[in-house]
Amino acid sequence: MRTILKWTGAAIAAGTVAATTALATGTTGSDKIEIPKYTVERTLETFEIREYPSRLVAEVQVTGSAKQASNNGFRILAGFIFGGNTSQTAVDMTAPVDLRESETIAMTAPVDRRRDGERWTVTFTMPSKYTAQTLPVPSDDRIVVRELPAKRYAAVRFSGAPGERALQARISEFETAVSAAGIETAGSAVIYSRYDPPWTLPFLRRNELMLELPNGVDFDGRQ
Repeated sequence: MRTILKWTGAAIAAGTVAATTALATGTTGSDKIEIPKYTVERTLETFEIREYPSRLVAEVQVTGSAKQASNNGFRILAGFIFGGNTSQTAVDMTAPVDLRESETIAMTAPVDRRRDGERWTVTFTMPSKYTAQTLPVPSDDRIVVRELPAKRYAAVRFSGAPGERALQARISEFETAVSAAGIETAGSAVIYSRYDPPWTLPFLRRNELMLELPNGVDFDGRQ
Protein backbone atom coordinates (compact mmCIF):
# COMPACT_ATOMS: atom_id res chain seq x y z
CA MET A 1 0.00 0.00 0.00
CA ARG A 2 2.86 2.36 -0.80
CA THR A 3 2.86 4.77 -3.71
CA ILE A 4 5.64 6.35 -5.73
CA LEU A 5 5.39 9.02 -8.40
CA LYS A 6 8.34 10.25 -10.43
CA TRP A 7 8.47 12.79 -13.22
CA THR A 8 10.49 11.32 -16.07
CA GLY A 9 11.85 12.13 -19.48
CA ALA A 10 8.34 11.56 -20.78
CA ALA A 11 7.21 14.52 -18.72
CA ILE A 12 9.86 16.70 -20.27
CA ALA A 13 9.05 15.58 -23.79
CA ALA A 14 5.31 15.94 -23.39
CA GLY A 15 5.64 19.25 -21.60
CA THR A 16 7.78 20.96 -24.22
CA VAL A 17 4.71 22.38 -25.91
CA ALA A 18 3.64 24.19 -22.77
CA ALA A 19 6.78 24.34 -20.68
CA THR A 20 6.73 28.09 -20.19
CA THR A 21 3.14 28.14 -19.01
CA ALA A 22 1.48 24.88 -18.07
CA LEU A 23 4.31 23.42 -16.02
CA ALA A 24 4.88 26.47 -13.82
CA THR A 25 3.35 26.01 -10.37
CA GLY A 26 2.33 27.95 -7.33
CA THR A 27 5.49 26.86 -5.56
CA THR A 28 7.51 29.12 -7.84
CA GLY A 29 5.13 32.03 -7.52
CA SER A 30 3.27 31.37 -10.76
CA ASP A 31 -0.50 31.45 -11.02
CA LYS A 32 -0.58 30.02 -14.53
CA ILE A 33 -1.52 26.48 -13.60
CA GLU A 34 -4.76 25.38 -12.02
CA ILE A 35 -4.80 23.15 -8.97
CA PRO A 36 -7.88 21.55 -7.38
CA LYS A 37 -9.70 23.78 -4.94
CA TYR A 38 -10.26 22.59 -1.39
CA THR A 39 -11.18 23.87 2.03
CA VAL A 40 -9.26 23.05 5.19
CA GLU A 41 -11.68 21.51 7.64
CA ARG A 42 -9.22 21.14 10.48
CA THR A 43 -5.50 21.61 11.09
CA LEU A 44 -3.71 19.13 13.31
CA GLU A 45 -0.12 19.07 14.48
CA THR A 46 1.47 17.47 11.42
CA PHE A 47 -1.28 17.34 8.81
CA GLU A 48 -4.67 18.77 7.93
CA ILE A 49 -8.13 17.57 6.99
CA ARG A 50 -9.30 18.84 3.62
CA GLU A 51 -12.60 18.75 1.80
CA TYR A 52 -12.53 18.69 -2.00
CA PRO A 53 -15.56 19.36 -4.19
CA SER A 54 -16.34 17.01 -7.05
CA ARG A 55 -13.89 17.19 -9.94
CA LEU A 56 -13.39 15.71 -13.36
CA VAL A 57 -10.34 13.48 -13.81
CA ALA A 58 -8.68 11.44 -16.51
CA GLU A 59 -6.90 8.34 -15.29
CA VAL A 60 -5.17 5.26 -16.57
CA GLN A 61 -4.23 1.99 -14.92
CA VAL A 62 -0.80 0.59 -15.67
CA THR A 63 1.34 -2.30 -14.50
CA GLY A 64 5.04 -2.87 -13.95
CA SER A 65 7.54 -1.47 -11.50
CA ALA A 66 7.03 1.90 -9.89
CA LYS A 67 9.32 3.55 -12.43
CA GLN A 68 7.73 1.81 -15.41
CA ALA A 69 4.24 2.66 -14.22
CA SER A 70 5.20 6.30 -13.72
CA ASN A 71 6.67 6.54 -17.21
CA ASN A 72 3.82 4.76 -18.96
CA GLY A 73 0.97 6.39 -17.04
CA PHE A 74 2.28 9.90 -17.54
CA ARG A 75 3.05 9.32 -21.22
CA ILE A 76 -0.45 8.01 -21.92
CA LEU A 77 -2.21 10.88 -20.15
CA ALA A 78 0.15 13.51 -21.56
CA GLY A 79 -0.70 12.25 -25.03
CA PHE A 80 -4.36 12.89 -24.27
CA ILE A 81 -3.95 16.45 -23.01
CA PHE A 82 -1.50 17.44 -25.74
CA GLY A 83 -3.86 16.57 -28.56
CA GLY A 84 -4.58 12.85 -28.49
CA ASN A 85 -8.31 13.46 -28.33
CA THR A 86 -11.40 14.32 -30.30
CA SER A 87 -12.91 17.71 -29.50
CA GLN A 88 -16.54 17.74 -28.43
CA THR A 89 -17.02 20.94 -30.40
CA ALA A 90 -17.91 20.25 -34.00
CA VAL A 91 -15.98 22.08 -36.70
CA ASP A 92 -16.98 22.60 -40.34
CA MET A 93 -19.20 19.91 -41.77
CA THR A 94 -17.68 18.04 -44.68
CA ALA A 95 -19.72 15.48 -46.53
CA PRO A 96 -20.40 12.82 -45.61
CA VAL A 97 -19.07 13.05 -42.04
CA ASP A 98 -18.94 15.62 -39.26
CA LEU A 99 -15.24 16.16 -38.60
CA ARG A 100 -14.12 16.95 -35.07
CA GLU A 101 -10.79 18.50 -34.28
CA SER A 102 -8.39 17.66 -31.47
CA GLU A 103 -7.78 20.07 -28.62
CA THR A 104 -4.87 20.84 -26.33
CA ILE A 105 -5.94 20.70 -22.69
CA ALA A 106 -4.14 22.85 -20.15
CA MET A 107 -1.87 20.96 -17.78
CA THR A 108 -2.98 21.02 -14.17
CA ALA A 109 -1.24 20.03 -10.95
CA PRO A 110 -0.74 17.73 -9.22
CA VAL A 111 -0.22 14.41 -10.95
CA ASP A 112 -1.58 11.80 -8.56
CA ARG A 113 -0.66 8.20 -8.27
CA ARG A 114 -1.76 5.33 -6.07
CA ARG A 115 -1.31 1.59 -6.04
CA ASP A 116 -4.41 -0.54 -6.57
CA GLY A 117 -3.42 -4.13 -5.89
CA GLU A 118 -1.11 -5.24 -8.69
CA ARG A 119 -1.84 -2.14 -10.75
CA TRP A 120 -1.10 1.54 -10.49
CA THR A 121 -3.55 4.36 -11.19
CA VAL A 122 -2.15 7.64 -12.52
CA THR A 123 -4.56 10.57 -12.46
CA PHE A 124 -4.70 14.05 -13.99
CA THR A 125 -7.35 16.47 -12.76
CA MET A 126 -9.02 18.20 -15.70
CA PRO A 127 -9.30 22.01 -15.85
CA SER A 128 -12.45 23.23 -14.14
CA LYS A 129 -13.79 24.85 -17.31
CA TYR A 130 -14.68 21.40 -18.63
CA THR A 131 -17.67 19.22 -17.85
CA ALA A 132 -18.14 15.57 -18.74
CA GLN A 133 -20.10 16.80 -21.77
CA THR A 134 -17.50 19.31 -23.04
CA LEU A 135 -14.21 17.55 -22.27
CA PRO A 136 -12.50 16.19 -25.40
CA VAL A 137 -12.79 12.42 -25.78
CA PRO A 138 -9.49 10.54 -25.34
CA SER A 139 -8.28 8.81 -28.48
CA ASP A 140 -6.66 6.14 -26.29
CA ASP A 141 -9.32 3.83 -24.92
CA ARG A 142 -7.13 2.96 -21.93
CA ILE A 143 -7.93 6.40 -20.49
CA VAL A 144 -11.03 6.68 -18.33
CA VAL A 145 -12.66 10.06 -17.72
CA ARG A 146 -14.86 10.22 -14.65
CA GLU A 147 -16.17 12.64 -12.09
CA LEU A 148 -14.87 12.12 -8.60
CA PRO A 149 -17.48 12.92 -5.96
CA ALA A 150 -16.72 15.35 -3.17
CA LYS A 151 -14.18 13.74 -0.84
CA ARG A 152 -12.35 14.37 2.42
CA TYR A 153 -8.67 13.65 2.88
CA ALA A 154 -6.01 13.79 5.53
CA ALA A 155 -3.16 15.59 3.78
CA VAL A 156 0.40 16.63 4.47
CA ARG A 157 2.50 18.93 2.32
CA PHE A 158 6.28 18.86 2.07
CA SER A 159 9.09 20.09 -0.14
CA GLY A 160 12.19 18.43 -1.51
CA ALA A 161 12.92 15.59 -3.89
CA PRO A 162 12.85 12.48 -1.69
CA GLY A 163 14.28 9.21 -2.88
CA GLU A 164 12.23 6.06 -2.53
CA ARG A 165 13.52 5.13 0.92
CA ALA A 166 12.92 8.62 2.31
CA LEU A 167 9.48 8.69 0.72
CA GLN A 168 8.48 5.37 2.26
CA ALA A 169 9.60 6.61 5.67
CA ARG A 170 7.51 9.76 5.25
CA ILE A 171 4.47 7.73 4.17
CA SER A 172 4.85 5.51 7.24
CA GLU A 173 5.08 8.54 9.52
CA PHE A 174 1.99 10.05 7.90
CA GLU A 175 -0.07 6.89 8.30
CA THR A 176 1.03 6.60 11.93
CA ALA A 177 0.09 10.22 12.64
CA VAL A 178 -3.37 9.81 11.09
CA SER A 179 -3.98 6.63 13.08
CA ALA A 180 -2.74 8.20 16.32
CA ALA A 181 -5.18 11.07 15.85
CA GLY A 182 -8.05 8.60 15.94
CA ILE A 183 -9.04 9.27 12.35
CA GLU A 184 -10.86 6.57 10.43
CA THR A 185 -9.67 6.22 6.83
CA ALA A 186 -11.50 4.84 3.82
CA GLY A 187 -9.01 2.00 3.43
CA SER A 188 -7.48 3.33 0.21
CA ALA A 189 -3.78 3.52 -0.55
CA VAL A 190 -1.85 6.69 0.16
CA ILE A 191 -1.89 9.08 -2.79
CA TYR A 192 1.47 10.63 -3.60
CA SER A 193 1.12 13.91 -5.49
CA ARG A 194 3.80 15.94 -7.21
CA TYR A 195 3.19 19.44 -8.46
CA ASP A 196 6.45 20.31 -10.18
CA PRO A 197 8.62 19.15 -13.08
CA PRO A 198 12.04 17.68 -12.29
CA TRP A 199 13.99 20.83 -13.11
CA THR A 200 12.36 22.70 -10.19
CA LEU A 201 14.80 23.29 -7.33
CA PRO A 202 14.05 20.76 -4.55
CA PHE A 203 13.31 23.36 -1.88
CA LEU A 204 10.69 24.93 -4.18
CA ARG A 205 8.88 21.70 -4.97
CA ARG A 206 5.45 20.94 -3.63
CA ASN A 207 4.70 17.35 -2.75
CA GLU A 208 1.73 15.94 -0.84
CA LEU A 209 0.53 12.72 0.70
CA MET A 210 -3.20 12.16 1.00
CA LEU A 211 -5.38 9.54 2.65
CA GLU A 212 -9.06 9.37 1.77
CA LEU A 213 -11.49 9.66 4.69
CA PRO A 214 -15.12 8.54 4.81
CA ASN A 215 -17.47 11.43 4.12
CA GLY A 216 -19.72 12.48 6.99
CA VAL A 217 -17.67 10.69 9.65
CA ASP A 218 -16.28 12.82 12.47
CA PHE A 219 -13.15 11.99 14.40
CA ASP A 220 -11.45 12.63 17.69
CA GLY A 221 -8.72 14.85 16.25
CA ARG A 222 -6.04 16.30 18.47
CA GLN A 223 -3.99 19.39 17.78
